[in-house]
Amino acid sequence: MGGFGRYLAAALAARIASEGMGMAVVLLALERTGSAGHGAFVLTAWLAPHVLAAPLAGAAAARTRRPRLFHVGALAGFATAVAALTVLLGRAPAPLVLVVAALGGCCGPMVTGGLSSLITGLVPAGPGRDRAYGWDAATYNAATVTAPAAVGLVAALGSAGPAMAVLAASGAAAAALAATLPYEDRGTGPAPDSPRAGLGAGLAALWRVRELRAVTSATTLGFVGIGSLTTVSVLLATELGSPGGGGVLMTAFAVGALGGSLTLGRMTSVEPGRQVRWALAGTGAALMGAAFTPSVAVTAALFALAGVCDGPLLTATLRIRAQYAPDGVRTQVFTLGAGLKMTAASTGAALVGIVADAPAAALLTGIAGLLLASALLHALTVAREPGWPRPARTGATERSAGSATTAAGPRTPEGP
Repeated sequence: MGGFGRYLAAALAARIASEGMGMAVVLLALERTGSAGHGAFVLTAWLAPHVLAAPLAGAAAARTRRPRLFHVGALAGFATAVAALTVLLGRAPAPLVLVVAALGGCCGPMVTGGLSSLITGLVPAGPGRDRAYGWDAATYNAATVTAPAAVGLVAALGSAGPAMAVLAASGAAAAALAATLPYEDRGTGPAPDSPRAGLGAGLAALWRVRELRAVTSATTLGFVGIGSLTTVSVLLATELGSPGGGGVLMTAFAVGALGGSLTLGRMTSVEPGRQVRWALAGTGAALMGAAFTPSVAVTAALFALAGVCDGPLLTATLRIRAQYAPDGVRTQVFTLGAGLKMTAASTGAALVGIVADAPAAALLTGIAGLLLASALLHALTVAREPGWPRPARTGATERSAGSATTAAGPRTPEGP
């Protein structure tokens, strides 16, 4: 198995562990304490640190002289926290459980954006790297499909404890695979003229580089809607007379997203900004139609279509981050972008909880409206730009992340 093949295996294993936590934590809390609410608090402690830890994790990854140790250590810490929660949840004092969950959540950004940032050092720039981001995006979608199913199956055959243990083992496998990847050699330290990567450098790059600002603002707004989709799907299925149909709707969305990432997401000839806009608009339009269907079957078909449209979104987002992120802050850009999207999703889930008594069709219409607004926001932020990738502009530089970086087209890939 080549370096990129091992990367995909590590990414899939890590993201299965991450995606399965939502269901597994709630099931384990319900099994041991009789309260799903206790699991919700633990899950909140797990998710909350993501956006706060993202700039710290990104800066540390960029500065470390031993990137292999850092990445493997982060994944091992993630797996260890899952294993500890498997033992402690419902048995140890709640404050201790919450602290362990928060510590594990601090490793979360390295499972998402932190891993994706390694691709620039594994695959040379060009269409091959663009296709690599398509495969990377597919690991997220595959994990979304398989992780909840695996957790549910193991819990049904035994209990939630073994299901959590499977997630911990998956995280450990990811750490072991990550140890075999090639990493940039920084043993002699950064070059004297290399850009500095302070804690605010990634955030500065997200704001100052127009393409990064556009995709970050659009996807963050869109994920406020996506984050509430699971709850709304349950409410919608219940109104349609199928209380258990919410899982069918979300499975249809996830399967559609996997198919979209493996097909439309691999169309590297399409400018990624255009892919972002069409993905957001298509997902919004399909969900708008799903709000007014008469049956769960038709709704599921439109959810699958929405997933197909959503599939290319992550691939295009990753391509834009790799294309425009300054070399010294690339990992920060990836981890911050992922953290902001996760925080937006958590916000959406909380907001829909407040207005859960509203008609489900109205809530789904609101989600669709957010996605359509996100597509418009991206278009307005980017405005009209030349074709992608932009040609290098000799001597043109811009200040980003507190250092001078070339405001040109494709960045030089990091070393292996």
